[in-house]
Amino acid sequence: MEIYELSEKKELLNEAVTYFWDCWGNESNFKFYKDCIVNSLDNNKILPKFYIGLKNDKIIGSYALLTNDIISRQDLMPWFACLYGNEEERKQNLAGQLLNHGLDQAKIKGFDSLYLSSDLEGFYEKKDWKYFSEGYNVFGESIKVYKKKI
Repeated sequence: MEIYELSEKKELLNEAVTYFWDCWGNESNFKFYKDCIVNSLDNNKILPKFYIGLKNDKIIGSYALLTNDIISRQDLMPWFACLYGNEEERKQNLAGQLLNHGLDQAKIKGFDSLYLSSDLEGFYEKKDWKYFSEGYNVFGESIKVYKKKI
């Protein structure tokens, strides 16, 4: 797998927007995903950035580095979000590769920590992410916030 920041593969923009939306969206928010991703292509801005994993020119995974992951902890940044790997590729440590790439990219951008929010139990702990605090989503539901020092 090769991992690219989407501005390096603009010819895959429409495919990438659809991939992110298929993984995380619903019937009412395609425009949200498209607008977020299109406006991430400006190379003069450090964040947000969307990344795709390619194998044989096919998108098999994704993640994003964001200024906020639609969570109450807007005082924290950057956020690792939108991690997804195609099911048939998951046994190849796809998530680990994408997570490590995200940590490397955050470090290159000058950050010393990376945050994420998740309701998964045990997955990120196995990858050495540490529970940091609780946050709240837009519906007022509590969600765990994790932090990893870079």
